[in-house]
Amino acid sequence: AAPLSAASLIASEAPEFMTAAMPETGQGTLSLQALEGDRFDKLVEGKTVLAVGPGLTTEPETVEVVRRLVETYDIPLVLDADGLNAFSLSKAGAADKLAAKGKARTRVLTPHPGEMGRLCGIGSAEVQAGRVEVAREFSSKNRLHVVLKGFRTLTAAPDGQVWVNGSGNPGMATGGAGDVLTGIVAGMMARYSGQPVTEVVAAAVYLHGAAGDMAAESVGQEALIASDILNHVPEAIRRIERIEKPRPL
Repeated sequence: AAPLSAASLIASEAPEFMTAAMPETGQGTLSLQALEGDRFDKLVEGKTVLAVGPGLTTEPETVEVVRRLVETYDIPLVLDADGLNAFSLSKAGAADKLAAKGKARTRVLTPHPGEMGRLCGIGSAEVQAGRVEVAREFSSKNRLHVVLKGFRTLTAAPDGQVWVNGSGNPGMATGGAGDVLTGIVAGMMARYSGQPVTEVVAAAVYLHGAAGDMAAESVGQEALIASDILNHVPEAIRRIERIEKPRPL
């Protein structure tokens, strides 16, 4: 789903993309009109996972669209980029809407330290100084999963578990790499629907890093861009599947 003026551009990028053109504001961003009637209800019907955020902007009307989407639909949701910024503490009362509020909702947030800081009302340096503690506290308090990106990306679960990822490299600190992660997390959640969410998300984070490592092997860390990570996902999956599992004695 994308604003009307962007949908055709997205569709032209690859034949497998299925787009839904939505009403837009004067700035070309998602309009509240997109939520009128049953347009989004029909779009969400039968879907397994929603991914919301990348490229949406923080235009006030679009921010309200994001908040309503997150509050309205109960299916598993991955929230990233401007989807996260729509709930920053600078926007009165917004952060409270992220919590499950007693419902059995699956929410996965994928912030970088700056976005995490804006959600918590602290600086990114403070986030970096206590990455495990910050991710665990926010996850437990709001009953959702947090993927705190950066060196040794963390996957924090509502039950207090924190998984530390060992794949990835500094070359992945490039524009769009986080958007690729959003897609991989959402895709894995759909592929392994019904499996433990924490394990699926942690596996997706590892796969993203493994693809990034393969991309770095191919083009080097200096030249690595987000599409290189995406292009190496298939081979990363094959390489992981070839790892021999321990056999019982």
